[in-house]
Amino acid sequence: MKEPRKTILFWCPRILSILFAAFITLFALDVFEEGYALGELLVALFMHLIPTFLIIIAIIIGWKREWIGAILFVGLAIFYVGMTAFRMHWTVYLVIPLPLLIISILYLLSWKQTEKYKRS
Repeated sequence: MKEPRKTILFWCPRILSILFAAFITLFALDVFEEGYALGELLVALFMHLIPTFLIIIAIIIGWKREWIGAILFVGLAIFYVGMTAFRMHWTVYLVIPLPLLIISILYLLSWKQTEKYKRS
């Protein structure tokens, strides 16, 4: 009974963070509608993908060190809220920083579960 719970807590933050990175990447696709030249398009695409790169870095670090992943994801949520300074509609905060906080909590729970099994 304990083994499936450990497996779920291990994979849940990782899968959700990968799905969230894919979701954030969708916002970069609007670059192709702007009619940029190739050089401008590549620069604009790179700029739009910076959040995805940050999330991927957090995933890579958090994969082995869950407690650092928890800190990084909560940091990304705080950074987003700080950058927008509550100027956006409240629903935006349900779509971007809230999933980051949930993923952070799941990484923390995964870390606690791993530590518990290491001690037993």
